[in-house]
Amino acid sequence: MIVIIGALLGAIIGGAKAARRKGNFADIAQYAAVYAIIFALVGLVATIGIEKLA
Repeated sequence: MIVIIGALLGAIIGGAKAARRKGNFADIAQYAAVYAIIFALVGLVATIGIEKLA
């Protein structure tokens, strides 16, 4: 669940950042994808850490 929320949050943040910088559609899509991947990986690490501690 943390991974999915992280990916969605990352896509929103990345898309907003590219839109603020006046990027075209390809820029916005690329930023959204990269941020989604990064946030999903952070969420995955957090999920594994929480599972190991529980």
